[in-house]
Order: sequence, then C-alpha cells, then structure tokens
Amino acid sequence: MRISAVRVGSLGSRALRLHSSVGRLAEPAFRQISTTTYRPATALPITATGPPPSAPVATSSQYGDRVEERRRKAEMLKQGKELRASQSGKSSPLKKRFWNEVTVREVPDGYHVYLDSRPVRTPSKSILTVPRTKPHLAHAIAIEWDMLESAQQALKNHNIPMTSIVARAQDLIEAEAQGSTKTRDEIITVMMRYLDTDTLLCWAPEHSMHDAAQLEMHADRTQSLRNLQIKTAKPIISFLTTSVWPGVELKPVLEEGSIMPVQQSEMTRNIIRGWMSGLPAYELAALERAALAGKSLLVATRLLIEWSEEFRDLQRIDEKRFGIEEAAEAASLEVRWQTGMWGEVEDTHDVENEDIRRQLGSAILLVSGHR
Repeated sequence: MRISAVRVGSLGSRALRLHSSVGRLAEPAFRQISTTTYRPATALPITATGPPPSAPVATSSQYGDRVEERRRKAEMLKQGKELRASQSGKSSPLKKRFWNEVTVREVPDGYHVYLDSRPVRTPSKSILTVPRTKPHLAHAIAIEWDMLESAQQALKNHNIPMTSIVARAQDLIEAEAQGSTKTRDEIITVMMRYLDTDTLLCWAPEHSMHDAAQLEMHADRTQSLRNLQIKTAKPIISFLTTSVWPGVELKPVLEEGSIMPVQQSEMTRNIIRGWMSGLPAYELAALERAALAGKSLLVATRLLIEWSEEFRDLQRIDEKRFGIEEAAEAASLEVRWQTGMWGEVEDTHDVENEDIRRQLGSAILLVSGHR
C-alpha cells in the first residue's frame, strides 16, 4: 500500500509539470510595457456661469453678411479701445462731440452749417459757405456732422467727404481771389499725368495667349477683354471729342507689343489743359476727386459734363444719363474682368467697389444744383 501511494504521487507530479509547461506555451507572446497602477480621471467641478454658447452658424458668402460681420468686428474693436481708455484714466476732449444739434442756416451768400452755435469751418479757418444753388449740398454736409460720434472723427477726411471737397473748392476760390493760381496749376498738372495713363485708354493687347483659354473656361464670355474695353470707351470718347473738345484725337495709351505709354499729341494736351484752366472752382474740385477715384480723366470729365449745372447746354435729357454706375463700370472694367475669372479678394475688391462709388457720388453732389 505504501509503494502504490508513492507511485501515484509521482505520476501526479509529472502530470502537473506537463500541464504547466503546456500552459506556458499557450501564453501570449507580448507583455505590457507600463506597469503603472491604473487611476481613473478626476472630473473638475463646473465653474462656468450663464447659458451655454450659441451653436456655430455656417459662414455665408453673401456681400451683406460680410459687411455685417465687418461692422460687428469694428464695433468690438471700438468697445475694446474705449475700455482700455477708461481703465488707463486718460480722457481727451475730442473723444466726444461738443455739439448736440446740426442745422443749416441761409445767409446772403448761400448756406452755413452750424454745430449748435458754431459754424463749420475750412482748414484755413474760413466759414464753410455753400452756394445758394446747392441746398442739397448743405444738407448733405449737415448729415455728415450729425452722424459723427466724436470730434476726433472729423479729423479724417473719409468721415466727412462732402465737407472736405467743398472746403477744397472754397480754398481754391479764396486763393484765386487773392491772385494766386498755384492750387489750380497743381491740380491741372496732376490731371494731365492721369491723361497719359488714362484707364479708359489702357486696352489689353490685340492677341493674348490667355484669351482662348479664358473663353474656353467661361463659355458665357463671347468677347475678349480688349473688345469690351473698346466697346465701353468708344461712346465716351465720341462724346468728348464732339461736344467738349471738338477736333481732339484721343489715342490708346499702349501700342501693340509695347509697355511704354504713348502721350497724346501736343495739340490735344493744350486743348484739355486750357479747358481745365477755365473750369469754375467747384467743377475743378469735382473733376479732381472723380479722376483720382477712377484713375481716369476722361471718365471724370464725362461724369462732370453730365451732372454739372455749368454744362446744362451739353446734357442730353432724352438719353440715359451717365451716372455713378456707368462711370464706375468704365473705370474698373479690367478689374471686374479679372475678378470674374479668378474671384475677388474679400475686404479688398468689394471695399474698392463701394469706395469708388462713394467718391463719384460726392463729385456729383458737388456740381449738381439749380439755377
């Protein structure tokens, strides 16, 4: 009995060792790299107050939405500046407007715009006087000042475009009354430079390697850029060379295969220079602003003739008037062509489109009136 028990125990131990070796063979061939004790994450308490943030809204590409977004950002920036100014303890008398009401008063010479009891003045300290035939211009200036929120804003000409252009014309009148033609000569010199590279006469080359590709990409375009430029320029040039400067020849700025601008003939330059020398002060100031906005003396002249009370005899009432849209389209034709092909840059092309119309509109307001 004792021998049997030993044998049975020996067999059991052998079986146990065999089972252990088989188990080790069945273990997986990898081990855990980290032996750090697992710890569950500890949630922090919620300390935020107020309602949850609004759900994100998809950005719209519409022009109105982009304008509204820029206004919102500008308002936030303004609030931030005001907050920093209040925290620093610094205050300026220009931060707030010193007037409550803006009124237009009729005087023997025309109209004055008053900020309470103070008249609006030009940079040369003269009282700003609007001619009697332009009451709408005086009220436009009053609206500008009524919309200002601080006196500091009046230091920027783009905030008071009508005030600045009327002041320009009045300074010109006062200088010439004293026998000085320096301001007029400076304006004419700059305008003649714009004639040398006039946007209306800068046509694309006759044959461009990109024409076929562009027309193929945009099936709705049936004309090349050059043809559109000529089609837009011809009516304007025809009107100017028959009604304003009879006998004048206006040539394209660029010749085929050349990058050097072609100057107009000396006779053409003398006629146009003499015509500008005889313009009234308000018309010359309007011509300057319109030419600077559209980079075109010819487009500015066409717009001036259409709306000035000094050229009623040249205005064709039975035809469609040459207005802000027509002038802006003629002055920015190539830009519109390129943006239609490649797209526009946000906050650049759209801003320029609105700015040129604002500048041209101020020129029209300046010269229009009633007799």
